[in-house]
Amino acid sequence: MRLTITLYFFLSCLNAVAAEALTSTVQPHIFVKAQSNKSHNSKAQPLLEAEEKVNRVLDSLHQFASDANFDDYFSLYSDNAVFIGTDANEIWTINAFKAYAQPHFSKGRGWTYTPHSRHIYFSNNRDVAWFDELLDNDSLGVTRGTGVLVLVNNEWKVSQYHLTIPIPNALADSVAEQIKSHRKKGQ
Repeated sequence: MRLTITLYFFLSCLNAVAAEALTSTVQPHIFVKAQSNKSHNSKAQPLLEAEEKVNRVLDSLHQFASDANFDDYFSLYSDNAVFIGTDANEIWTINAFKAYAQPHFSKGRGWTYTPHSRHIYFSNNRDVAWFDELLDNDSLGVTRGTGVLVLVNNEWKVSQYHLTIPIPNALADSVAEQIKSHRKKGQ
């Protein structure tokens, strides 16, 4: 009998083949797509400018995390941001995430995720951006970050970041069984 897989796990599995293909055959790339712009807001940032700013924020986010630079890292998040980690229990408000990160960063231990592909999309008036990116990590291998940025006082801020580990479809049943067994043990 097949297991019912949660939406989170299912979505991770769907993109695993693409993730493997990107890591083995395609050079690093960044894609940007604006939504339909029928009601263009004249105050909206031009697409290329918005693209550059969002890319800078995301690249800086990863660099500051790798450098364990607490203040600069968290300055890139909005006041009401949420960070969702790889464990089902890791859904942190920005203050809870700061409390988690502070002991690590204060000892100079950050985390290094190197982006090698990214897709960015914008709302019609370009005050909201959402993205997905594939990242390399020494211990986890290929991971995926997805999230939302909002324009706050003309600065892009990360409002949500979600880190996942893509599971190849061929391994999905086995991994799902391991997760189910792990949860039954109360771990």
